[in-house]
Amino acid sequence: MSGTQAAGRPYSGMRTPSSLSLTFDCWSLGLEACSVIGMRLPRLMAGNAAAMAEAQLMIREKVEAAALLQWKFMTGSLGTSPPAMMTASVTHYRKAVRRNRRRLARPAK
Repeated sequence: MSGTQAAGRPYSGMRTPSSLSLTFDCWSLGLEACSVIGMRLPRLMAGNAAAMAEAQLMIREKVEAAALLQWKFMTGSLGTSPPAMMTASVTHYRKAVRRNRRRLARPAK
C-alpha cells in the first residue's frame, strides 16, 4: 500500500481493529494472565513476608491498571469507536500483564 488503504483512508501504519485481531489479542491476554498466575502462586503459597509483599503489590498493580484505564477512557485516549476502545483496553492490560510476567520470571529476592 503506497500511502492509502483500500477504502481511500490514509495509511497510518497502525493495524485497524478487526474482530479477528481483537479475538487473538484477548486470547493472548488470557494465556499471558494464566502464565502470570502460575508464576505468582508458588510465591504466594510460601506464606512468608515476601508472599505478603507480593500480594500487596498484586492488588496495587490491579487497582492502578484499572484506574489508569478509566482515566484513558474519560480523556478519550482509547479511541472513538467501540472496536478501537476495546483494542486499546486489551493492549493496556496486556502491557501490565507482560510487565508482571517479566518481573516474576526473574529469581525471587
